[in-house]
Amino acid sequence: MAVPPPGESALVDLINSLPEHEGTWGPPITTETTLNGVPYAPFSKSDKLGRMADWTDNKDGRDGRGGRQQFNRNFRDQQVYGAGSASLFTPPVAEDEASFSVVSNVRDSTKTRFGRGAVFTRGRGGQRGGRGDSRAAGGRQQFQRAGRGGQYGGGYDNRGGARGGGNARGGRRFGWKDYDKPARNRDASINIKPNWTLLEEIDYNRLSKLNLETDEGEDIDSYGFVNAYDRSYDKPPVKNSERKLLALDRAAYNVTTSVDPIIQELADKEEATIFATDSILSMLMCAPRSVYSWDIVIVRQGNKVFFDKRDNAALDMVTVNENAADAPLEASEGSKDSINQPTALAEEATYINHNFANQVVLEQHKVSMAHENPFYSPEESVPPASKAYKYRRFDLSTTEESPTYLIVRTELDAVQKSALNNENQFVTVHALNEFDSKAQGSGGGLDWRTKLVSQRGAVVATEMKNNSCKLARWTVQSILAKADVMKIGFVSRANPKTNDKHVIIGVVGWKPKDFANQMNLQLSNGWGIVRTIADMVLQQPEGKYILVKDPNKNILRLYQVPAGSLDDEEEEVAEPVQEAEE
Repeated sequence: MAVPPPGESALVDLINSLPEHEGTWGPPITTETTLNGVPYAPFSKSDKLGRMADWTDNKDGRDGRGGRQQFNRNFRDQQVYGAGSASLFTPPVAEDEASFSVVSNVRDSTKTRFGRGAVFTRGRGGQRGGRGDSRAAGGRQQFQRAGRGGQYGGGYDNRGGARGGGNARGGRRFGWKDYDKPARNRDASINIKPNWTLLEEIDYNRLSKLNLETDEGEDIDSYGFVNAYDRSYDKPPVKNSERKLLALDRAAYNVTTSVDPIIQELADKEEATIFATDSILSMLMCAPRSVYSWDIVIVRQGNKVFFDKRDNAALDMVTVNENAADAPLEASEGSKDSINQPTALAEEATYINHNFANQVVLEQHKVSMAHENPFYSPEESVPPASKAYKYRRFDLSTTEESPTYLIVRTELDAVQKSALNNENQFVTVHALNEFDSKAQGSGGGLDWRTKLVSQRGAVVATEMKNNSCKLARWTVQSILAKADVMKIGFVSRANPKTNDKHVIIGVVGWKPKDFANQMNLQLSNGWGIVRTIADMVLQQPEGKYILVKDPNKNILRLYQVPAGSLDDEEEEVAEPVQEAEE
């Protein structure tokens, strides 16, 4: 039998069947305010647990010792437990209004690279300015524009708090809006073609962990001659009588590995497995210090590996302030000064190094090697430069079962008599150049004319920082050649606005190994890099490969290059090797 829908009478019967209560619907109301003798207060689901106890000892928190829970904007909207009623746990309001502050909920709309409202502390040099505080300026707070070391660069008195920021500890070293500067986007030293096959990517972290101990090497043969070094350049120049850098017409040669006739003969005699020049080898050994892009052409013929360079490659140029925190800007990066762009500075530095090495030698005193210069022809009208070529062999073997040797062509620039035993000491000569100590890209360098004599250590330390890769390469080349002394000249522009006239500020000499220790340069790491790259190529079939430094990342990439892919000038690199192998 179907049950009819409940009507009004059925609803009344249902209500009457429920238990009766005198008050409202819900649990019975009680007047008890304690539970087992402990008072309690009503609560709701919206209540949140706040502080159970306050151990701040009435501190306001602004002196750095303000208790365990100071003001935090993340907790400003939370409710205290029992806030919906007259809670018995709410502490009384303190009478002290010294800690009273108004908190604004309005957020700053300024958005920077570090997020909204990023705050940069000025350190001790911002408000106090070294020893002088804001009271020295009439109670006003002086802010700095944070040039070099927190200094605006103007003529503020040290008591005013601006120049003191440059010397105070903790001063900011950011320039004006450094955080808004765009990231560098440099071009590669060579165009990567689509038909090149990427074989390996090696980051600098892997390179820095490589290690291979080798001996000091042995001399195979020597060619050319060197002139005596002029020691008068070691003396600081007299004031207002600086020596001008002269342009001497001397023939210098920078022949790549595969074109070198001496290396071809040594390869035919199976004297080694790996062949290179000191310029190419030093770049590979100092790769973790490099910033700019470069490339090395690697040719495998049979069981031999040849490290070559392209004509007019980046390896032939001398970089300037490559490792500086604020390196010179390219034209595409906003540089308006054409003579201070990286390309122009590299050409200027290469020109300076060539002429400086020719100027600091005495041509009337000459020491000849066992053989004549292999690259000079008597029919040439220009006399050869002072240069000796030493071919040296190094043992890169890891096991006695598979010996691996490397032959490198090294260069020496001059010779001098030892002050102890009057014996000949071979010298390598290089030159650092200063374009403008106040221009962008100078790397915070000191003025050489006024500081080189009085603060030589500071000048050299700055150059080690700004030109770490270049100085490391020169040091490696000197050690590979087993030079006794490494001379480094300091050459500056006669006028910072022009780059065609230069003066010699001074010359400083070091023992190559001592200078390597000062730079924290480990040759064992460099030999590990060379052996690793050579093993990678030996595992591949015969052909041509190219190792490229990424222009914007600390990565080396090894590509396999198809035959005929490079330019005609580059294609000629492997031809002499092929003839030698045949």
